[in-house]
Amino acid sequence: MLKKIALIIVGILIALVVWQWELVSYGWMQARGQLRILWNTKPVANVLADPVFPDSLKQKIELIREIKRFAIDSLGLDKSGSYESFYDQQGNPILWVVTAAEPYQLVARQWNFPIIGTFSYKGFFEKDRADSTVLDLKREGLDTRIGEVSAWSTLGFLNDPILSSFLDRPAGSLAELIIHELTHGTLFVKNNLEYNENLADFVGEYGALRFLAYKYGRTSEAYQNYLSTKAFYEHYDEHILRGTRTLDSLYRTFKPITPIVVKDSLKWKTIRQIVVSSDTVSDQRRALPVRSIKKRQPGKLNLPNNAYFIGYLTYRKQQNRFRQEFESRFGRNFKRYLTYLKQTYPSF
Repeated sequence: MLKKIALIIVGILIALVVWQWELVSYGWMQARGQLRILWNTKPVANVLADPVFPDSLKQKIELIREIKRFAIDSLGLDKSGSYESFYDQQGNPILWVVTAAEPYQLVARQWNFPIIGTFSYKGFFEKDRADSTVLDLKREGLDTRIGEVSAWSTLGFLNDPILSSFLDRPAGSLAELIIHELTHGTLFVKNNLEYNENLADFVGEYGALRFLAYKYGRTSEAYQNYLSTKAFYEHYDEHILRGTRTLDSLYRTFKPITPIVVKDSLKWKTIRQIVVSSDTVSDQRRALPVRSIKKRQPGKLNLPNNAYFIGYLTYRKQQNRFRQEFESRFGRNFKRYLTYLKQTYPSF
């Protein structure tokens, strides 16, 4: 009887693997990549005690630990075992993210994952697997984008390490990154990626300013540089978000009978206008660089596609909403605001 039950269970498992082979294969790849990183991490205490490790980088690790304590004690983010170990990337990328969108709509391809829900991007620890996915998406006629990722959160399921690439960042950028990822471990709403990323961006930027003011003072170079850079890129974000609205309006004029050649002509003309006009967005110090829009050859722009604009909608669209709610309803009392968010949007 027990043998029969065991055979039935094995049969069911085999059937599930065959039925969901792509998901199982992807999950195994991700688990293997995550385990490889965790297996090769070192406790922070060992790194700090290593006489070969440069003192300048040890100071950055100490700074990360201080940022984490501040995020928990002063901002009220959940306690975490993350950032107590160190992983040396040896100068190599660690993770790639693929995004895709409809060619004539600002609609992202969605991927569904057990437990954590729906995402408008897909991460890969293996570059060839990411490239293969991009090719498959292009065959479907989708706009695609692949990019390296500087950090990620396992949402509290695992203890995320300090990556060696973190140590190249200035204090403000480092504080924003750590607080952003700790926010994901504190509050992550299933099937609402745009909300999660916009919230983490808002908290990361707000928390970074508070940390810099606490550690260095508001008149310090670190605080002023971060404040200036933040304002600088907010202009760019606003420009791109205006561009998404322009594109969306254009795409809504397309009819099923509109020829593809006409759609493409109007689409790329509009995107080129968005890119070129970004040169007018500047502050008193410098002209604004075009993020991720690089020239392949002299005089030729590598124009972004819909997948690029989807990224901005995912991360930046709701910034004003959080800021206004925080200031008008909660009088800039962050712990009270965070309590409200956790009660209103239960995390999984």
